[in-house]
Amino acid sequence: MHFNFAFTAVQVLWTLTFAAQLVLLVVLLGRDRMGRYPWFTGSIALFAFRLLTEVLLAGRMPIPTLRAVFITLALLLSVVNLAVLVEIARRAFVGVKRILWINGALTLLTTAVVVVMFWGPWPSRADLAVDSPLALLRLLAFISQKLDMLSSVLAVELGLLIVLVGRKFKAGWRSHTQQIAIGLSTVAIAWLAVQASWQIIARTVHPLTRQDYEHVIALGNKLVNANKVVYIVVLVWWIVCLWLDEPGTAQPEVLEAEGVAELTEVSGEDATEAQMQDAGNEDESEN
Repeated sequence: MHFNFAFTAVQVLWTLTFAAQLVLLVVLLGRDRMGRYPWFTGSIALFAFRLLTEVLLAGRMPIPTLRAVFITLALLLSVVNLAVLVEIARRAFVGVKRILWINGALTLLTTAVVVVMFWGPWPSRADLAVDSPLALLRLLAFISQKLDMLSSVLAVELGLLIVLVGRKFKAGWRSHTQQIAIGLSTVAIAWLAVQASWQIIARTVHPLTRQDYEHVIALGNKLVNANKVVYIVVLVWWIVCLWLDEPGTAQPEVLEAEGVAELTEVSGEDATEAQMQDAGNEDESEN
């Protein structure tokens, strides 16, 4: 018995990713996490908006205009992702002396910049010359790609640092800050692994026939889909972790309910005591 499944793997992964992002946004807003992590919330919303525009605008706009929109959104998302890392670092290392914080940040940034500089080939100055609108888009796409790589390396470094020493500050295990950092580093490792694998394939595999070329493209698509699966798993991880409260914390409505119950209990005790005093005063007056 054969089932006719009309959807492709790309469509299924897109749907699951977009749905998970919407659920995560609901959790961030409904559980009052947005106030603590505004940049993280903004990055999820911007990524969801980017996915939506890919479907709504594809085939409805000229190719150059569509490419400009996509590259602009990608560049904006790359900048926001860097802001997310700064936000997580500030949340994780509250109380650290400013000079130590700055030195640590510069160390991580320097290491990441060195990795990006030696990662993959760099285009020549002629290729980066801005002499036409198409060349400008090519330059913006290149900047976005390098910023993505920089933020991915920083995410791995920051996640490892928080896991190792975060419990000494305010990013211990089961804290939302560490859980977000673990998710960011997992996504970054998967993305870097895909980039490294694709570069190895491009250097070692030289297709001679059309069949070989299609085989290489299919392999690249599988790597991209695997990266998307990892991102969906991380989204589910964030949904579960951010829905739950951190250890030692309680929701305002729970605290309010406990306060009301305590106040009612105290009021009842006061009323009982007042009744006993009234009864004693009546006995004294009768005597």
